[in-house]
Amino acid sequence: MTGPALTPAPGAAEPELPASLVPPDDSEQWRKVHWLTPLVSAWQVLTALVLIVLYNSADVIGDIASAIEMPPIAIVVLAVAGAVLAVLLIALLYSYVAWKRIRYAVSDDAVYYHSGIFFRSQRHARLNRIQGVDINRPLLGRMVGISAVSIESAGGAGSNVEVKFLKDDDAEALRAEILARAAGVSAQHVTASDGAHSGPAFAIAPERVVYQVTPGMLTSSLLRSGIFYGMLAIVVGIIASGVWAQSFSALAGLLPTLVIAGSVLWGRFAGEFGFTLAISPDGMRTRQGLLSTRAKTLPPGRIQAISLTQPFFWRGKDWWRVRINVAGYGAEGASSSGDVGSAINSGVLVPVGTRGDALNAVWLVLRDLGVDNPDEVIEASLRGSLADGGYLHSPRQARWVDPIKWKRNGLLITRTAVLFRTGQIVRSLVIVPHERTQSLKIVQGPLERKLHVAGFRADSVTGTVAPYVEHLPELTALQILREQAERARQARAVEPPEEWMRRVGVAAHAPAAPSVPVPGAPAPGETGTPAVGVYAPATPAEVELSGTYGADNVPLGSTSGGEGAAERSHADGESRAPDEPEDPQAPSDEGEQA
Repeated sequence: MTGPALTPAPGAAEPELPASLVPPDDSEQWRKVHWLTPLVSAWQVLTALVLIVLYNSADVIGDIASAIEMPPIAIVVLAVAGAVLAVLLIALLYSYVAWKRIRYAVSDDAVYYHSGIFFRSQRHARLNRIQGVDINRPLLGRMVGISAVSIESAGGAGSNVEVKFLKDDDAEALRAEILARAAGVSAQHVTASDGAHSGPAFAIAPERVVYQVTPGMLTSSLLRSGIFYGMLAIVVGIIASGVWAQSFSALAGLLPTLVIAGSVLWGRFAGEFGFTLAISPDGMRTRQGLLSTRAKTLPPGRIQAISLTQPFFWRGKDWWRVRINVAGYGAEGASSSGDVGSAINSGVLVPVGTRGDALNAVWLVLRDLGVDNPDEVIEASLRGSLADGGYLHSPRQARWVDPIKWKRNGLLITRTAVLFRTGQIVRSLVIVPHERTQSLKIVQGPLERKLHVAGFRADSVTGTVAPYVEHLPELTALQILREQAERARQARAVEPPEEWMRRVGVAAHAPAAPSVPVPGAPAPGETGTPAVGVYAPATPAEVELSGTYGADNVPLGSTSGGEGAAERSHADGESRAPDEPEDPQAPSDEGEQA
């Protein structure tokens, strides 16, 4: 039996590609990157090449130094200068050829990026698949004023497109254009003051800062971390034993451990330095970084799960850390960059903040907790145990397999989300909106089967947030599995597909989303500040900025919600949004659902 033909039959018409896959044929739509792009991208390779040339030429340099009457240091200097000059000339020639081959374009359907000399690459990202747009400024790029624009697309790091490098202003303009085109906002015709230059342009959406971490608070949080106290305890113990035994040879073996712990702490500090969270009509924006900086733009509706964690030593200050899972921002994308800080800080929405700061961030993502007593539920979620706040919790027999935190294990299903409460030493709360549930699992080992308890998992996209609770009664877990699959389908059916900014006033012709009560927030048509509570923020989270966004005179509004998703049901009970394809890194649930 033969497979399908790879070429069309004689006389048959060539198959047409979708419009979003066809690059623009107009040369005026293609744009060039900064001419320093190849050098900045390959500076590490160039440095290694210089060192290799010097190492291989060491013997020749020694022979020349002995043959002529010249100080050895002068010979070394001349050799280094010659190697650098030779490599630089080769690099400049390569950079020019490579720069001529790099181009990008933005259409109404997709972003295109072409590069490569010997191995050519043509990548594109459809606008309706874009999860976020980042601006990355490496240390060398900051010195010369250039940035890279990273377009995160659904499907993981392998489907992302990175346009590098552009001038800082051009990078900001490109991000504004991509976000505006994805939201359906048309360009505005701009004429310069001298009248010499005119053309279409996309306005950069204004923003309002919600939260900013101070260097003092960040440093204090690291000094209160378990890694720092563990490292300090090990050093003190070894020094004390060395004084007792009058030998400090054990300190040499401790050095690798101290280097690893120090690199983790430094990665946290450098990656989260100057962290700023802001809101704008195109979504939530974050900026962070000490040496290399990164600016993200995330539509709230793209966030799949959110977690609040509190390490043990943060309890005195009542500080919390907020993380999120976003489609396209998985662990693979963080680790592939090669930056320790980006891998450690991937998915951070609030590095460290008070309870009010953390709950404000949660409120930006999930406007309605889906309960009539949000203050009581939040208190039970963050500090409570057993049945506090109406939680389903682990039975008493679970203490045999989970003696420390069995009282904290809990699951609460509200009208809008599923809440997972875990952790006795490190407290944790994970919130997953019903419409963002990708798959459901029941996990039960041999000891759990003996005790008639089971774990319940709601799989999200790849990320740092793990929605999972252990040791629930097995019959309760089975019932929740059946009900939650149906609940997720109904939630997707209620929320229709929409563009990013339709909820903030753009594309007013879109169907209005069903109104839901926000705890403590003013009713529609009312003004004023919402009542201060545990969950509702003390000030409204709407973007109250004057002016318009784009050329359509669209008023600026709130950032509540984001892109919804229509229903897609699977035979095994899994639901997934049509604009979010199956995550190849997400664990499979085949054969594990009742």
